[in-house]
Amino acid sequence: MKREYFIGDFLKRIKRPLTLDDNQDYNLVTIKMNHNGVVLRGKKRGSDIKSNMYEVKEGDFILSGIDARNGAFGIIPKELDGAIVTNDFWYFEIDEKIISKKLFLELTATTWFDDICKKGSDGTTQRIRLQKNKFFNQKILLPEGAEQKALLEKILYFKKCQNEFVNEIDSQKNLTSKLKQSILQEAIQGKLTADWREQNPNTEPASEILNRIKSVKAQLIKDKKIKKEKALPSITEEEIPFELPAGWLWCRMQNYLDVRDGTHNTPKYVKSGIPLVTSKNLYTGELDLSNIKYISEQDHKEISKRSNVERDDILLAMIGSIGNPVIVDIEPNFSIKNVALIKYYLRDLSHPNYIKYFLETATQKFIKEARGGVQPFISLTKLRHTLFPIPPLKEQKVIVEKVETLMKQCQILEQEIKTSEANAQMLMQAVLKEAFEGKKEEVVI
Repeated sequence: MKREYFIGDFLKRIKRPLTLDDNQDYNLVTIKMNHNGVVLRGKKRGSDIKSNMYEVKEGDFILSGIDARNGAFGIIPKELDGAIVTNDFWYFEIDEKIISKKLFLELTATTWFDDICKKGSDGTTQRIRLQKNKFFNQKILLPEGAEQKALLEKILYFKKCQNEFVNEIDSQKNLTSKLKQSILQEAIQGKLTADWREQNPNTEPASEILNRIKSVKAQLIKDKKIKKEKALPSITEEEIPFELPAGWLWCRMQNYLDVRDGTHNTPKYVKSGIPLVTSKNLYTGELDLSNIKYISEQDHKEISKRSNVERDDILLAMIGSIGNPVIVDIEPNFSIKNVALIKYYLRDLSHPNYIKYFLETATQKFIKEARGGVQPFISLTKLRHTLFPIPPLKEQKVIVEKVETLMKQCQILEQEIKTSEANAQMLMQAVLKEAFEGKKEEVVI
């Protein structure tokens, strides 16, 4: 049996006005959005507080009048007993003759109460907040007596099962992530193509690729298109992380690829002009120009003298979120800042995707070798000296094909996990819909 109530029938707003002592320190409360809890905002001296303040007690149900519609409500924890809030925070007594406190608190952790707060809020775009009449005068159907107890037991049981299910989903996410890393690691170690090598024993070895690159570099230096470099240090046995298959070769990245970087200075920004790509534009693992800043054509020309970006070049964040290699798959007309630029001495002797796979496996190494505090960075020298495993060119293409096939399978797994996760969230709404509306909804996991 259900009965209709106004919200104001069982939620009674209370206030505990407080006269502040100028010489006392007070705990201030804030509430995080999206059901992330009631927390300490900070401490403040009574003499520094100019607003009227109110005391809260452990166990109070409290919400933010401004952000309740965004899930900003919760319970005052023990450590904040006696803390203070402004009038923008509402806290309540719950009439347990109408609804048990335990059931109500469980319901507030769902979108059921989010919807109530959204319907009870109003105002201009910048000043939307909870309105007393709209909030308290909402009508809802509540189960009574034994039905409330049964609903609470059902919700608690469901939450227990849901938590177990969420833990399983998190485990699947973790395993899928490890699987992807394992695929890339086996790719650069030649394990994915062991059968292919047996069937193609006469493939041109990687040493021939490196010899041709040496010749190309020598000609580029002669034509004054690149500068002559200092000889890179020889590779020692201690540096080699794993044994390579026959036909492969270890070298330092700069011997195989043209590793440069963009500007480290911040040019003057303009309202429109040439995009300036930084590490934040690589964060998603793709080139994201949606939130970009612009520089002048003149500054772009100066930066491009050192780092002219071309299609199929690879960008790598050198500062902050180090890594996130991205292949440039558009016709570029942008400059780069605090970003490594990986180019080719001869494009036909390298496969961009294979290089990207290697850089993804090397990211943790780059992070470990980074310097700096709040904004760690990896130096250009470190990148140039990084050991790089070169497979034969034909094998590079086969590696990319195999990795792409396996990654598609991982994407299918990830989509199945997302679907299960969404259905798990929908189940609670189905439980509440049945409880308050008497309608059953089928949700398949």
